Formats: sequence, structure tokens, C-alpha cells
Amino acid sequence: MTENGLNYSADTLVINASRLLTLEPCGTSSSDSLGIIINGAVAIKEGLILETGTTQEIRKKYSSCPEIIDAGNSLVMPGFVDCHTHLIFGGNRASEMEMRLEGKNYLDILKSGGGIHSTVRATRNSSPEELYKLGMERLSLMAKNGTTTVEIKSGYGLNRETELKMLQVAARLGQDHPLDIVKTYLGAHTFPHDLSRDEYLKWLSGGVLKTFKKEAEFFDIFCEEGAFSFEETRRLLETAKNTGFKLKAHVGQFNDLGAAGLASSMGAVSVDHLENISNGDLDLMADSGTVAVLLPGVPFFLQSPLYPHAKRFIDKGIPVALATDFNPGSCPSYSMQMMITLGVLNCGMTVDNAVMGATLNAAKAISREEKAGSLKPGKKADLIILEIKSPEEIPYYFGTNLVKKTIKGGRVI
Repeated sequence: MTENGLNYSADTLVINASRLLTLEPCGTSSSDSLGIIINGAVAIKEGLILETGTTQEIRKKYSSCPEIIDAGNSLVMPGFVDCHTHLIFGGNRASEMEMRLEGKNYLDILKSGGGIHSTVRATRNSSPEELYKLGMERLSLMAKNGTTTVEIKSGYGLNRETELKMLQVAARLGQDHPLDIVKTYLGAHTFPHDLSRDEYLKWLSGGVLKTFKKEAEFFDIFCEEGAFSFEETRRLLETAKNTGFKLKAHVGQFNDLGAAGLASSMGAVSVDHLENISNGDLDLMADSGTVAVLLPGVPFFLQSPLYPHAKRFIDKGIPVALATDFNPGSCPSYSMQMMITLGVLNCGMTVDNAVMGATLNAAKAISREEKAGSLKPGKKADLIILEIKSPEEIPYYFGTNLVKKTIKGGRVI
């Protein structure tokens, strides 16, 4: 249409949001951190956010828009960004629940040949087509739960053939599924049974990294007792950085080995888990701008009383993200909504903290904040409509999928 001599056109309008959470301070109705617009609306063109405002403003300005999605006085917000998953694997580990009930912990199961090692065997024995089919099914379940961008790690191969197979399947998923996929190479997940520790370290830190750099954006490592030591982590992060990878690290899940500060000082985009971390490492994270990714579904599923405490990070000005850590052994959950609940109930997060952690800060944790995580003009039109009126109701109705519609790139999927 023409208004004041200007032409305004949009492909799609999402209107009548009880509250529209833009995650961008907008000043229209509220200036809080969630950028709330009462009775909000979104104008979309060619898969991108064109403008946000009240329904009255947006409908008047784009009165000739061909497609209208009526939110029906429900909450509308950015799609969730799941910034830490292990989505591609063969088999499952449901049998380990009984072992945990008998008193064995995660590291006990790992040392006995279970845990990661059983998934490595199943993944090595799975064909690319089997892994692709499973991946498509899992991504669709995530989309139904409101996730629109997903990070996927390798790490269940621990050899060249299977790690490449996993990353190439992830690439196919990114081409064929509506959700956006970010790929991470996690060859340093644990040590395989068919090579000595020294042999595997030599292989990991050798020329093979250049091969994996063609397949993945990030390099990740699990620094923990029973996995990679502090010095091994330093060596591999340095090699990966020199190869051109962006860095991530699993740190402080069970023990504080100091790797959170190490990875942060080397420019890691995120460090993840963080149940055990020193104040000194917090300072290094704050100085570097590294994102703290909390994975509260893991201690919940493993029945651990120790959760990461978000306020320690927030008080230092460290961005805090939430993710599912979807994996077969310690958190087989597709639901970012559940992670928001656990973040509020067990990690000391406010609702605003948790919503920010599941959207914009999660996008920062995978270097996607310019494309995803908020409803800012120019970003992808990734948003969700939930069967509630306010953000406080997300953690309140725990364990329930509240998503009515998932919209990816302006299209209802």
C-alpha cells in the first residue's frame, strides 16, 4: 500500500500476539530485556523480519499483505536456538537408566565400556542413510517443540570414517530439513578403545584436522577426568585454532580442571556445562566475552544435585545460554521449553534470563546472533506461537509442549 507517499509491502503478517517478545528493546510498549510489545505483530518479507510493532500499526501499514497468521491472543517469540546437541547417533542407551538406579554414575558407566563407547559402536555400525533418517525424525520433533536453529556435534565415531560420516549427514540434514544446522567437530569426545591414548592424541592433533575443517565450523573437546586432561585440552585447542576452527569446550561437568578459563583465554565462543568452575575462570570468561552454555537437562536426567548457578555468570556480565545437550546417555530431550523450566527452577535464572538464554544468547553461542535469536529487522523470520499469554507461563507449565505453530523463514512448518 501507499502511506504518506511511501510504498510498504510484506509477504506475511503475524498479528494479535498477546505479547510479542522481540528480544530487542523497542520502546513501543515495554523496555525490558525481552522487548515486549503488547498486542504485537510482525511483518515478514522474503523470509526475513521486516518490522515489529502493535497489531494496529502493522495492519494499517501493510494492509494489502497476502498472508495473515492470526496468533489468537497467544504469546509470540523468536524460535528457540538449541546451541549444544549430539543429535546424530545410532541406537540408544535406555538400559543405562537401570544402572544409574543401582548407584552407578556417568563416569562409572563410561569406565565400564558403556556410555559413549556403546554409542560409538552403534554409530560406527549405522549406515549414512540410517543416521540421516533418524536425524530427520529428531529435527522434526525439535521443530514441533519450537526449535528453529540447531547445533550438531560429531563425536560418536572417534575415527576418520565415522566422524566424517556424521558431519556429512549433518550437512545433508541442513540441506533437506527446514531447520538451520551448525556443525561442530567433536573428535575429542573421549578416547577410542582401538587406539592407545598417545596414538589418538597424535592423530587428533595431526593433519586430519584440515579434513574436518572442511566439514565443520567449530572444534569442541570434553575436558574431564576420564576424558581429556587440561594439558591435552590446551594442546588440541591450540592446534584446532591454528587450523582455523572456532572453539568450544565441554568443561566443569563433574570436576573443575580449569579448562573454562583456558578455553576462554584462547577465544572460545562458548564453554558448556559449568557445574564446577572457579571464580578465576569466571573472570577470564568475562574478559573474553565467552558465552556460558548451561545444560540443566543433564543433572536432571542423571539425578545429580549439582546444577550450574546462572547468577554467578550473570553478575560478571557473562552471557548465559541454555541448550538441551540432546544425546542418548545424559539428556534425551528435544524440549528447550523444559530447559527454560530447569533454568528457572534449578539454576537460579529469572524468566527473562531463561528466555534470553534459549534465544539470543544461544545464538551468540554458535555465532548466529546476526541471523537468529531475536525479531530484529533483517534477521530470519524464525518465530513460534505458544498456547499461553505471557513468558512466565513457559516454566509454569513444565513438561508440556506449548507450541501451536513453528514458523521458519516466514513459513509455517
